[in-house]
Amino acid sequence: MESSKTVVTNTITRDLVNLAAPTGNIYESVMIMAKRANQISTDIKQELSHKLEEFSSYTDTLEEISENHEQIEISKYYERLPKPALTAIKEFQEGNLFYRKADSKE
Repeated sequence: MESSKTVVTNTITRDLVNLAAPTGNIYESVMIMAKRANQISTDIKQELSHKLEEFSSYTDTLEEISENHEQIEISKYYERLPKPALTAIKEFQEGNLFYRKADSKE
């Protein structure tokens, strides 16, 4: 996720003509970015779950659970990451995504 530092995290207007240019169709471009955003989201969720798994204890009851500052810091880090959709848009605009059209004969 090194490229996440350069992703714009605020709302900006995007030119639909530029987004549609690589595929020739805005809807295809949006679907490509949406599928990539889902991949990124899944990867982040698995990574976060794996890191937080280290802190879980199956013998704890509600009364025994206490704040773990390391766990809180890990969660805050992931909350500050750019949204997966913004990362996918940046990758698409920079030409860093590989995609292909499914053959309609198959």
